[in-house]
Amino acid sequence: MIKVIAVVGPTAVGKSDLAVDLAEWLEERTGRRGEVINADSMQLYRGMDIGTAKLPVGERRGVPHHLLDLWDVREPADVATYQTLARERVDDCADRDVIPVLVGGSGLYVRAVLDHMEFPGTDPRVRARLENELADVGPGLMHARLAESDPEAARTILPGNGRRIVRALEVIELTGRPFTANLPDHTSFYPCVQLGLTAPRPELDERIDLRVERMWDQGLLEEVRRLDKQGLREGRTASKALGYAQALAQLDGEITETEAKEQTAQATRRFARRQESWFRRDPRVDWLPYDAPNLLERAMTQVESALSGRTEEPGEALVDVATLLPNPQR
Repeated sequence: MIKVIAVVGPTAVGKSDLAVDLAEWLEERTGRRGEVINADSMQLYRGMDIGTAKLPVGERRGVPHHLLDLWDVREPADVATYQTLARERVDDCADRDVIPVLVGGSGLYVRAVLDHMEFPGTDPRVRARLENELADVGPGLMHARLAESDPEAARTILPGNGRRIVRALEVIELTGRPFTANLPDHTSFYPCVQLGLTAPRPELDERIDLRVERMWDQGLLEEVRRLDKQGLREGRTASKALGYAQALAQLDGEITETEAKEQTAQATRRFARRQESWFRRDPRVDWLPYDAPNLLERAMTQVESALSGRTEEPGEALVDVATLLPNPQR
């Protein structure tokens, strides 16, 4: 019997809508209510609504949503704290005979909930020393140092991602083990079914471009201006979020609106590639085309099988893998 349903995949592929659909259908098809638990790291921030595509209350259709709007924009992201909060919500749902639907594209946050995963502590002195070094020499040299200590970690962390480089080096120094030794290994903490949404790359790119245009049309700049007064620039995590960093640069007159939109779209497309790559490495994810006319029915078939205790190979009875490959005729 599964304890969690997870809906994962790249940004702009329709995860939030499917999660609400599933939560609504669960009661109709199984007699058990569904509630949504957020696993998008940026949607944890209060006031970051437009740029994170946070589902408006009116579009949640009365389905309870958990772990939205928790943190002030000045607070750094903390996946260990999130793990504790999310598992508390999962266990609470189980106590009430509710099925939680975990939804989001932040791979580490999803895995922190679903898998056996421990987070090494932090040492303020070590962290401060490494952050000072980052400011002095830049991320490139520190990434090269990480490559010597933990080549696998260096392959998965971008050379320009100073925050993650610092964290990896801190963990190595504190534990004496490679940073990758602390990453999950697909050993489930909860019985779960994971549904992944996928889209052909050209279609996903188009959806991302349209989303970015819509963000500015809906008032992202005004949202960022308001958050700036609340300390957005002080936030080590929130200030670097896709769209928000570019909107801040636009407000500062460093780039034009056209440049801000294009830079956001480009960065989001790259991010979507990394998201899909992350989730593709997990053999437990059952992949579905985002635009399948019977998407919800396919998803519910897999969920009902898991609820009944019948296991299937990933992807069985859901989608022909060949349909996920790029169509040369398209």
